[in-house]
Amino acid sequence: MNYLRIKKNADFQKLFKKGKKVFSPYITLLYFPSQKTCMGVAVSKKHGKAVKRNRIKRLLRAAFRETCPQLKKPCSCILIPKVAEEYSLNGFKKSLNACFTKINSCEN
Repeated sequence: MNYLRIKKNADFQKLFKKGKKVFSPYITLLYFPSQKTCMGVAVSKKHGKAVKRNRIKRLLRAAFRETCPQLKKPCSCILIPKVAEEYSLNGFKKSLNACFTKINSCEN
């Protein structure tokens, strides 16, 4: 399943104001129903320097790409990682699976 990227500041601000939050061990996920599945990543400077933040973004995008078919309805999502010592693709996948099951159960 393909997804679009959220790039505009206005789109991020809309999701931060109107979106619903879902929590998991590695990720906080903000979502709002939309026409197509969209994803954005927000990594703050608390996570480290640019190299580390870019690695986190790459891992989050890869994990979302593999797990997004589990979403039953299209929605716009912002992924916010929690501060940790190390980040792994499997940890992000498990957290996204947990978030998506919560979203799917809430939408019904």
